Amino acid sequence: MTDTAVKLEESWKLALGDEFSSPYMQQLREFLVEEKAKGKHIFPRGAEFFRAMDLTPLDQVRVVILGQDPYHGAGQAHGLCFSVRPGVRIPPSLVNIYKELETDLGIPPARHGFLESWARQGVLLLNSVLTVEEGRAAAHQGKGWERFTDAAIRAVNEQPHPVVFMLWGSYAQKKAAFVDTKRHLVLKSVHPSPLSAHNGFFGSRHFSKANAFLEGQGREPINWRLPERVEAA
Repeated sequence: MTDTAVKLEESWKLALGDEFSSPYMQQLREFLVEEKAKGKHIFPRGAEFFRAMDLTPLDQVRVVILGQDPYHGAGQAHGLCFSVRPGVRIPPSLVNIYKELETDLGIPPARHGFLESWARQGVLLLNSVLTVEEGRAAAHQGKGWERFTDAAIRAVNEQPHPVVFMLWGSYAQKKAAFVDTKRHLVLKSVHPSPLSAHNGFFGSRHFSKANAFLEGQGREPINWRLPERVEAA
């Protein structure tokens, strides 16, 4: 996975180019090649490994939402955390995100789970691990992706403009523990999973808090209302 071989949005490529030539990324590439050679199905497809970064250039990031790893069901993952392709059933955690969005901002739940509209506005929907094996949750954890996405979060943390970090659950909070809270707004709650959402995600009002912070910093707020009709690229 050399720097020249990777198709990645230029601002991210400039910030993270050295990562691709490091030994851990070479090992990760070899692992993925071997898994595919064994006939294993890996999600998302290769062109979408870095979809979150391609849709949200580094210098345009306004909000960061961290996930853990991609959905492992066929046709679900497309490179954005919590998001699924048009026509795919909305996952339970995203159903709860929509519920909180309605309570917070009065936005009715979307009929789809396709979040590219958010990404194109500067919401970095980044998973910690960028690939997964079909039917095996967390199958690619500990293979190197975490180190790469740590570098991505550091790059956002070092940006001159203030950013909102939405850290849902202990995993996300630990991963972004180094974020400079003097410059950036860090919002924390439990994960929106049905197992925990009632313990503090509902009522957290992260969406309105994020927009209030952005406007207070002279930045454009996010339009969290998703389009009614969408098509995957």
